[in-house]
Amino acid sequence: MRVSEGESARPEGGEQYLDGLLTRVARGDQAAFEEVYDTLAGPIYGLITAARFDPAKGTAATWAMTIAHRRAVDRVRSASATAAREVRTADVPDQNGDEVADAVAASLDRERVRRCLDGLTEPQRESITLAYYGGYSYRQVGERLGVALSTIKTRIRDGLIRMRDCLGVTW
Repeated sequence: MRVSEGESARPEGGEQYLDGLLTRVARGDQAAFEEVYDTLAGPIYGLITAARFDPAKGTAATWAMTIAHRRAVDRVRSASATAAREVRTADVPDQNGDEVADAVAASLDRERVRRCLDGLTEPQRESITLAYYGGYSYRQVGERLGVALSTIKTRIRDGLIRMRDCLGVTW
C-alpha cells in the first residue's frame, strides 16, 4: 500500500493495524513490511536528525539502528521505572496514620474476640486457646487435655465456626 505524500498509510484501527502488520512481518510477509515501512518511515525520520549523522563513526544503517535501539531501551527503562515507582508508592506505609486510632481499633478487635471466645463452650474455648494462643499443634492439645485428636479437631472446627459467626467474618 504505497501512499503519496500527505496521505495517511494507516487505515482505521491505527495501532492494532500496525500490530497485525508486524505479526505478518515476523512471518516473512514482504508486503506487510512495505506497509510498515511506508507507515512509519515519515514519523521515524522526523524523530531522528540527519545532521547528527557522522559517516566517520559508522554507516547510516548502523546509526539508524543505534538510534532505534536507544529509543527502545529508553522506553523499556521508563516503563520499568514507572512500575517500580508504583510498587514503592504502594508499599510505603501511611506516615500520617493516626497511631491512636490504630491502637483503639486493635483494642476493640481484641475485645470482640474475647467476647466471642466467652460465647464458646469451655472445651471449645480451651482447645482454641491452646492451639492459637498457646502455639500447640492439634495433637499436642489432645495430649495436654487427654482427649482424642479427632475430638480436638471437632471442638476447634465447631468453635471457629461459632467465632466466625460471632465476629461476622466471611471465610
